[in-house]
Amino acid sequence: MATSNGTTPVECVLFDLDGTVADTAPDLAYALNLLRAERGLDAVPVSTLRSHVSHGARGMLEAGLGLMPTDPGFIELRDRFLQLYEDNLVRDSCLFDGMHALLDGLEARGLSWGIVTNKAERFAVPLIAGLGLAARTGCLVGGDTTGKAKPHPDPLLEGARRIGVDPRRCLYVGDDRRDVEAGIAAGMTPVVALYGYLHGADPHAWGAPWMIEQPLHLLDGLPANA
Repeated sequence: MATSNGTTPVECVLFDLDGTVADTAPDLAYALNLLRAERGLDAVPVSTLRSHVSHGARGMLEAGLGLMPTDPGFIELRDRFLQLYEDNLVRDSCLFDGMHALLDGLEARGLSWGIVTNKAERFAVPLIAGLGLAARTGCLVGGDTTGKAKPHPDPLLEGARRIGVDPRRCLYVGDDRRDVEAGIAAGMTPVVALYGYLHGADPHAWGAPWMIEQPLHLLDGLPANA
């Protein structure tokens, strides 16, 4: 694939963070299990929690403690979970295999790239720094940067604005239905990261024109002179 929206050349690739650029499930699970331990509960395997990462604190508390936002004490436990996570952001989180090579390849071809995530800046900024990407990414837009979160298109449009590129010339890569919906709403071409946290989901029903099974497949789909 060489163009976005079928005809417009690609100049920029924007990425979701959790489940797309980085495997952050181990540290989110670690924080959740610290919270469980405080309540006298045994640890839950990372494999059980992985598919809930894309749904943030709400998803983790539902999977790990059976709590819903309407339950008594949810806010207090959410805040405690987030503090535990903030204290353990980059214990085991790492870039997915092939992501370093993908970013190197994009830069070698003169393509801009950035990160647009629903993760609040409080966590996203130090996480990106800990992963060694702070000086490289063209933008970092968090879930609280614009006052809107995906699937609203505003975060993606803000990312394109910060980089200085027409949204129609952007790909948006993510592993959740919200990423595809946001990409389409922003006029970008959405790409599904099949290697991410979409366990049990059917991404073929999301309407994305392109899916990749590993990060470098994105580079393979772009022309060498893109």
